[in-house]
Amino acid sequence: MGTALVKGQNGSLAVATAVVSVRLAAAADVSGLLVTESGRVRSDADFVFFNQPSAPGVELRPGLPAVLAVSFTDVPADIAQIRAVITLDDPTATFGQGAPPVAVVGDDSGNMLYEYVIDGLSTESVVIALELYRRNAEWKVRAVGQGYAGGFAALVVDHGVSVDDEPPPAAMGLPALEVQSAPDATHVPAVSSRAGDGAAAIVSAPPTQPGTAAPNALDVRTVPGEEKLSFEKRGRLDMRKREVAKVLITKNAFGVRARVVLVIDKTGSMIRQYRQQVVHRVVQRMIPVATQLDHDGTLEAYLYALSFAKLPDITVEHSEQWAQTFLHLSGTHAGISYDAMGGRNDELPIMRDIIASLRPGDPPTLVLFFTDGGFAKKREIAALMREASRLPAFWQFVGLGKANYGLLRSLDEMADRLVDNAGFFALDDIDQVDDAQLYGRLLGEFPDWIRAAKTAGILH
Repeated sequence: MGTALVKGQNGSLAVATAVVSVRLAAAADVSGLLVTESGRVRSDADFVFFNQPSAPGVELRPGLPAVLAVSFTDVPADIAQIRAVITLDDPTATFGQGAPPVAVVGDDSGNMLYEYVIDGLSTESVVIALELYRRNAEWKVRAVGQGYAGGFAALVVDHGVSVDDEPPPAAMGLPALEVQSAPDATHVPAVSSRAGDGAAAIVSAPPTQPGTAAPNALDVRTVPGEEKLSFEKRGRLDMRKREVAKVLITKNAFGVRARVVLVIDKTGSMIRQYRQQVVHRVVQRMIPVATQLDHDGTLEAYLYALSFAKLPDITVEHSEQWAQTFLHLSGTHAGISYDAMGGRNDELPIMRDIIASLRPGDPPTLVLFFTDGGFAKKREIAALMREASRLPAFWQFVGLGKANYGLLRSLDEMADRLVDNAGFFALDDIDQVDDAQLYGRLLGEFPDWIRAAKTAGILH
């Protein structure tokens, strides 16, 4: 009798060969992904499925469904994890429609070592059931149970492979942006759907041409530090990155690189947003924007009131620790006096500081400015935004909570600017807005500004 695992639990594998099998009522395929510490495959040889049933140390043995056998001594040294995947044959079916699938790990003699009932699934049609991974010289198993509502294509893209999709609609009447090439994607061999099984067809996408992006592949960008996240956090980050990528694809801006600056209001009227950690969640939801736009995937960060503090950059790996360390309204934390910044707002100092960092001809900058309003110096701010319209930055202001935003609402119609360099929208409750809506509103005007800035000679 094997040991029952629950989600997130691990166990030792003191065997030479482990065999992963699954039990479920619906027809399904089993496949395997051999990934490095980065969580990505090295090449198409690291993807084991019915058309490519073996990889170094991993074999897909026939069965209904097939079983995945792993000979640990034959697994290459740079492979850190082997992920066992279950994919429903019927693309219209979901795991929530039947009893939970069961993943079983045994030895090569048929003895059961571990059993994992993958409960909690609903709309997903593909799930990473288990992860076999190295810990120093030892191999272990972890119960993962990570479903992908987007299906098999979402999963393989997240692991570095490319999937052919319908091309995104071109922006009507707008010239294409010049974008940097997306990172090279690993291409899986062509998969022909077997008669009657409903398996998704995956084909090798043509190589990306120099100087163009690969939006059809939705190959979201991975930055250093992601591999150190827990699998659950990595999955949530990946899904958010995909939503960011969808917006950029729709706006013909996939692959654009820009400096990303985050500014957060620290005035006393924001006390509810801090106490309820709304601003903490804002940080987490802005990180995927930086990973897809910023050259090194980090967020430059400021807090402001009457004066401001330039904070350490936010990285993927340490974002939660960063939020706990630096998001405060008062006191002294990490050597920063929050009381000295004051409790009322004056946007001019922080805006002037950012503007002073901009130079004509620089790459684009996207300023994400979160505030609950109260812009008192309307004439001065309007003059500053007119001045800033000649510089390579777009200012996206976001109102948090119910407030009177006054000047911010009129920024889109402000006259006498070289280009429209600002946008604004208010969120009564950011937690009630899903990622697709949030990123659509947050990034909707930025590509249009890039085109206008190019035409006006602000960007090259």
